[in-house]
Amino acid sequence: MSLKTTLIDAADVAAIPPSELLIVDCRFDLADPGQGRRDFLAGHIPGAVYADLDQDLSDLSRQHEGLGRHPLPSLQALSAHLARWGWRPRMQVVCYDAAGGALAAARLWWLLRLGGVREVAVLDGGLAAWKAAGLSLATGDQAARASGPVVLKPDPHASVDHAGAAAAAAAGLLVDARAEPRYRGEVEPIDTVAGHVPGALNRPFALNLGAEGRFKPAEALRREWLALLGERPPETVVHMCGSGVTAAHNVLAMEHAGLAGSRLYPPSWSGWISDGSRPVARGSD
Repeated sequence: MSLKTTLIDAADVAAIPPSELLIVDCRFDLADPGQGRRDFLAGHIPGAVYADLDQDLSDLSRQHEGLGRHPLPSLQALSAHLARWGWRPRMQVVCYDAAGGALAAARLWWLLRLGGVREVAVLDGGLAAWKAAGLSLATGDQAARASGPVVLKPDPHASVDHAGAAAAAAAGLLVDARAEPRYRGEVEPIDTVAGHVPGALNRPFALNLGAEGRFKPAEALRREWLALLGERPPETVVHMCGSGVTAAHNVLAMEHAGLAGSRLYPPSWSGWISDGSRPVARGSD
C-alpha cells in the first residue's frame, strides 16, 4: 500500500484494511465547542476516533503564556492520544472534518508532522465527500482500540516563535491565512486587536479549495502559490492565521503543490497581539 502524506480520496480510504488505518474525525464548531462531538456520535466514518480541537489538539491551559488562543499540545500529550487511538508506526492516518480540512483536520495533519509522523493525509472534501461517494456511516461512540507506547520525535524545522515570525515578516516571507477583511483590520470578530503583522502577505486559506470543498488540483495550487511567493524558496515561508489552526491549511496546500518545507507560526495573530509592544499594521500594506 502506498501511504499518503497530503490528501486522500474517499474511495482510497475505503480500500485500506481497517487494521492498517487510523481515521480521526476532527469536526469542531468554534461557536459551540461541543457540537463536533455530538455530530460524531450522530454519524461518522466507520472505525473513526474523535479528536477535539480544544481538548486534544490544543493545550488551553497555556493561553496566558502568549501562545495564542489554541496553544499547541505537548508532544507527550499527543503521543498519549495516539496510543489511546491505537496508532502504530507506518499506519496510514486519515484526518477529516466538515470544512474541507480547514478547521481541525489540517491542524492534526500538521501536529503529527511536527511529531515526525509523515504517513498522514487529510480526506479531500471531508465528510461530505465520503457521503457523496455513497459510503456508509457509523453511529455512537468509538470502539476500543489496542494501544501501545508511542514516542514522537519533534521536527525542529516545522515551526517558528515570535522572533521567527517577525524575521519572516521583515523578509516578506510570512503568509497570513485569514480572510482579507480580517487581515486588513476592517473587522475582527474574535481577537482583541484588528490588523496584521507588518510585512505579512495575505493568502486566505479558502483560496486553496475549489468545488464541493475539495482542494484545487496540485498544478493550479502551485501556480497560485508561486504567483504570490515569486522566487522565495518554499522552506523559507512561514504561515500564520488567527490562532495557528487554519494556517496549517496553507502548509498542506503548499505541500500538496510540491512546494515542500514551509513552516508555521503557532501563536499566530492572537499570540502576536498578546504583547502590546509588537507592531500592528492595517490596510493592504
